[in-house]
Amino acid sequence: MSHNLGSATSALTMSNMATEIAAFILTTSGWVLVSSTIPTDYWKVSSIDGTVITTATFWSNLWKTCVTDSTGVSNCKDFPSMLALDAYIQVCRGLMISAVCMGFFGAIFALVGMKCTKIGGTDQTKARIAGFAGMTYIISGISSLAACSLYAHRITSEFFDPMFVAQKYELGVALFIGWAGSVLSILGGGVFCLSLSNSFSQSSSHTGRGGYGYNGAVSSRTAAHSHPANHRRPPVDYSTASRHFDKNAYV
Repeated sequence: MSHNLGSATSALTMSNMATEIAAFILTTSGWVLVSSTIPTDYWKVSSIDGTVITTATFWSNLWKTCVTDSTGVSNCKDFPSMLALDAYIQVCRGLMISAVCMGFFGAIFALVGMKCTKIGGTDQTKARIAGFAGMTYIISGISSLAACSLYAHRITSEFFDPMFVAQKYELGVALFIGWAGSVLSILGGGVFCLSLSNSFSQSSSHTGRGGYGYNGAVSSRTAAHSHPANHRRPPVDYSTASRHFDKNAYV
């Protein structure tokens, strides 16, 4: 029975390790995608819908605005002042930088808390660290998701506004990369949080089973050795005993 319990425990441990490795791959991929969107040029690209002259393409990101002519030459201009920027660009900058920083610390916590590493302490301590890493990744994914969605909302609102007469833009490739990275970070962080709950439920169930089996084995053995019915008694000769009875014994 102990051999079967050990085999089940090792199988569950290997399953949790595989789950954590898959979650780490998801979160790391998401963090790399989110980080790559910050220097990416095309957050928004000028729309050719309703435009007669298409010799120039306007595009911009969180740091600069550029124009590319028909020969492929680009002229860029950085935003002159951070305080003079639109509020949504400042918010997107802060959210994206926060997402990258949280993803970096989440990767460190994940490496410490994963069962396949040799650091972090006991299994329960490593499980708590892995759960904290999962929450960090979820916050990182939500931050980048909010930044990309806010930027996309501004583009779409200007595009469908009939009173907006300036240059209209469409969604750039950086927004789709950011959304994909955000989803991967949130999914991987959720898997880390689920591994935390599975580790605690597994440890509690093993404690209960082990205590019950040990106490049951001790009690059964103790009862087997201490019960007087299990000791052999010499057979009683009822014929000899009946000779000592006389007629007064039945009165």
